[in-house]
Amino acid sequence: MELTPFFFGLYKLVKYGVYPLTWIVGLSGVVLLLAWLPVSPARQRWIRMSSIALVALLLILTSPLVAHVLVAALEGKHLPSGLPGPIANGTIVVLGGGLRDSGSLRPSIELTEESMRQTACGADLYHHGIAPSLLMTGGDARIFGSGPAEATIMKEFAGHLGIPAASIITEDQARTTYENAVRTKDLLGNRTSIILVTSATHMPRAAALFHAHGFDVRPYPCGFHERDRAMEGWDTISIFDVLPATWAFREISEAIEELAGIAVYQLAGKL
Repeated sequence: MELTPFFFGLYKLVKYGVYPLTWIVGLSGVVLLLAWLPVSPARQRWIRMSSIALVALLLILTSPLVAHVLVAALEGKHLPSGLPGPIANGTIVVLGGGLRDSGSLRPSIELTEESMRQTACGADLYHHGIAPSLLMTGGDARIFGSGPAEATIMKEFAGHLGIPAASIITEDQARTTYENAVRTKDLLGNRTSIILVTSATHMPRAAALFHAHGFDVRPYPCGFHERDRAMEGWDTISIFDVLPATWAFREISEAIEELAGIAVYQLAGKL
């Protein structure tokens, strides 16, 4: 599943099919097309039905309650229990969460908040003596053009957090979670004991892939969106939990992308 540039671009394009915003735009297009065509009783029924479906889809995809259930179900797979125990010959493996390109407003390429948080989590583990080295994994995921690898920028940021350069290994080719696991295995060989650091939502897919590649994985999820498990916290629901919210749409979109990724890897026999 290591992709050529063409198939990587195709993979990124196909991913739009699982984005909820694509569903909303597609269904809106259907409503617009039906409304544009000559009026007939049958077509009016289809317009009403598709309009109701569009409103229902919008309410579901912007619901804080739906966001809580989906996201908490993913984040609850690997619950933190404090700092992991030290591993003398282990490695802290930190997955990236993206870059932001430079431009007329942003003077230089920056890590996203997710990448900075995960790098900081890995640095914190290192400073606590959990493992003697950090491995940053993430390549250049651009489809057009080229630029620095994510792992390179993460290494620079880790240096600002007091991590010696000699303690940081960079894997700067991977563009997908599967490639993260494959290329990390190539670098570490039989050093299979790792502390895996990524976002809490991404951890179920990432941990499963690294485990499938022979790693003894100790998950250390960072950046929980949810406070409680999926079946908890319902006694504190307020009016704001039933009103549409943009943050809920973002979290639901992220959760659906992760669930789709897990399903694809399972169908491909990679999990």
